[in-house]
Amino acid sequence: MMDVPKVEVPTIAIAGRTERFPVRRIFCVGQNYADHAREMGSNPDREQPFFFSKPADAVVESGAVLPFPSLTSNLHHEVELVVALGAGGTAVPVADAEGLIFGHAVGIDLTRRDLQAEAKQKGRPWDMAKGFDRSAPVGALTPGAPPASGAITLRVDGALRQDGDLSQMIWNVAEVISKLSAYVALAPGDLVFTGTPAGVGPILPGETVLAEIAGTAPVEVRFLA
Repeated sequence: MMDVPKVEVPTIAIAGRTERFPVRRIFCVGQNYADHAREMGSNPDREQPFFFSKPADAVVESGAVLPFPSLTSNLHHEVELVVALGAGGTAVPVADAEGLIFGHAVGIDLTRRDLQAEAKQKGRPWDMAKGFDRSAPVGALTPGAPPASGAITLRVDGALRQDGDLSQMIWNVAEVISKLSAYVALAPGDLVFTGTPAGVGPILPGETVLAEIAGTAPVEVRFLA
């Protein structure tokens, strides 16, 4: 009879500390910057936020060299502010939401855009477009809540692709956490990707992607040719 497998909990680095942050779940909010909503063909007029998820073991550390994802010819980058929760709750008021945050980081929501487009066209879930292996690179966490404003950028092989500011969010971080907590009971270890500014676009095999948010550790990954 096969032994019961031992499964390790995914973790991410914490800036300035030897301890690592255990990842329980990853939630993402869609189209939370007006300019990105427009480039995706949606109305940015503060519609209710919608959410999707990635598996916890999709996290990737900065410096990783990644195989190019399978079953896609249109892999896209989306730079995002990520918040890591050190406490949880259900139906959390906006005024209390910031108190759940352990730290924040810059992340990249990798998307198999062709699979997503096909899923949208056929009315199917996005899971395999968003939640595939190694689809969530995340830099080291900076302890504490994130700033309300600050540059958020992404470069591919040194060329600037995305250039926004955290203040451009349609729903701010506290509002995102509060809205999400109405759907699920949040818990310590949860990560929340808070949306991407305009400029999303393709990544090719062999290219290097660098994402940065002012005041946090960057995340950089390279894809094998």
